[in-house]
This record gives sequence, structure tokens and C-alpha cells, in this order.
Amino acid sequence: MQTFLNIFLGFFIFESVGAAPINDNIIYDSEFYDIPLGELPYPFVYDENEQSDQLETEIGTALPSIIQESYSSASLSEEAEEEASTPKLIDGSSAQGSGVLGPQTQEGLPTCLLCTCLGTTVYCDDHELDAVPPLPKKTTYFYSRYNRIKKINRNDFANLNNLKRIDLTANFISEIHEDAFWRLPQLQELVLRDNRIRKLPELPSTLTFIDVSKNRLGRKGIRNEAFKDLHELQHLYITDNNLDHIPLPLPESLQALHLQNNNIQEMHEDTFCKMKDFTYVRKSLEDIRLDGNPINLSRTPYAYMCLPRLPIGNLI
Repeated sequence: MQTFLNIFLGFFIFESVGAAPINDNIIYDSEFYDIPLGELPYPFVYDENEQSDQLETEIGTALPSIIQESYSSASLSEEAEEEASTPKLIDGSSAQGSGVLGPQTQEGLPTCLLCTCLGTTVYCDDHELDAVPPLPKKTTYFYSRYNRIKKINRNDFANLNNLKRIDLTANFISEIHEDAFWRLPQLQELVLRDNRIRKLPELPSTLTFIDVSKNRLGRKGIRNEAFKDLHELQHLYITDNNLDHIPLPLPESLQALHLQNNNIQEMHEDTFCKMKDFTYVRKSLEDIRLDGNPINLSRTPYAYMCLPRLPIGNLI
């Protein structure tokens, strides 16, 4: 009886457990969970290649905010670096916009395209120019050798306050305006050799080097006391000009005087020295060239007593 009772209770418990509802905690977030796959309004087609491409696109276009900020900063840095590296002209203008290569010349080209501009130096050598081109305002050194320039006008070098050297060697210059050079406040070196100049203009007192060799100055091309006030002049070259005299007075600063191949026939005893002051010594003037002139240096021995070296020239 007891055994039968135990079997009955076991069977009853088993049916109770089987009939109990199942409580599942899984939450499905798909609204189409109970719909068969074939009846979905937009069937999901799995394509591995398409998904990979979409993933790559999202990675390439949707950068994190930190990376975006870095990228923006890098772009700004590159723009700033590009702006800083933009070449500047002599006059400080940018290499963008009009006037990038300097003012326009008569040939219709900018100066720094027709010529060569390096730093504050302008090279216009051997370009068959017939006039001085307009120069950038900060030009310091100007070279226009072996051209066909015939005339130097009053305003060819106007407002070039930084100009220190002008070299116009081997042109056809025959006329220079009286005010072409003397208004240049920093001009130190003036080279006009191998031209056709018949008269020197007024010169600025800042000059230290003058070369007007191989011109046509003759006996009237240099005014009286033309070099008197050039207190910084160190080198004066006037060879091959058919001069018949030594231009006086010469500044005390002079170190070299070249007068070769002229027509100088005489020299006074006070040309270089002071006859009334026998203690006077002219130490700086060490290089005097008078060779190629019809003058006998031995006739005026006292003219060289104050010099550290004798002039080079004919002694017979």
C-alpha cells in the first residue's frame, strides 16, 4: 500500500512540473521575430564584400573628434607654412598678385623676370637694354653691364635709398643727368668704365670707389674740385680718358689713384704734398699709377716726398 502511494505521488508531481509555464528572461528587440524570413518586407541579404566596403567607407569618412581636430590643426599648420615659405620680393611684396616680379619695364616684362633678382641684388648683364629698368625700392646692388644704355636720366635711381653699388660697365652711355647720383644717400661704389661719357655729374660724398676708366672725359670732363668733398673716397680710377691734368685737390682718404694712358704732361710739387709743411706725411696714398703718360716723374722729385711709395711712371 505504501509503495502504491509513493508511485502515485511521484506521478502527480511529474505532471505538475510538466504543466508549469516557462518563464524566459530573453528579450528580443526585433519586431519581425515571429515573421518568417520569406515574408519580411525588406529581406536581409548578407553580402560579405558589401559589408566590408561599407565598413571601410565608414572608417574613412567618420573620423573620431580627436583625429578631426588634429587633422584640422595639421591643415592650418601646412597653410601657415606655405604662406611663410612664399617668396618675397626685394620690396617685400608677396609672390602672389600683381607686381610679384617688380615693376614693369619698357619691354613689358617685370624687372625680376627680365633680369635676375637675388636678395637685394639685381643683375641685368648682357640683356641688350637701352635704358635703366625700374628697380625695386630695396635694391642694394645693381649690375647692368654689357648693354646698350645711352643715357642716365634724372629719376633712373630716384628713391633708391638703400642703393650702395651701381655698375654700368660697357654700355654706350654718353650723357648723365647732373642729379642722377648725388641724391643717393648710401651710394658707395660707382663703376662707369668703358662707356662714352664726356662729363661727370655731381657725385655724392658717400662714395668710396669710383671707376670711370675708358671714357671720353678729356680736359673738360671733370669740373674743378670735383673730388674735394668726397672725404670717404679710397679708390679713384680714371685711366684711358685723354686727361691732360691730375684732378685736384684729392681727398686725404684716397689710397689708390690710377691715371694710366692719359695725356698728363706735368705735375706740380704740391700735387700730393704740402710744400710749406715738410713734416706732412700722406700715409694712405700708396698706389699711384701714371704710366702711359708723356710725363717725366724725375723732374719733380719733391712732389713725392710725403708719399710712402713713389708713383709708377716714366722716369726719363
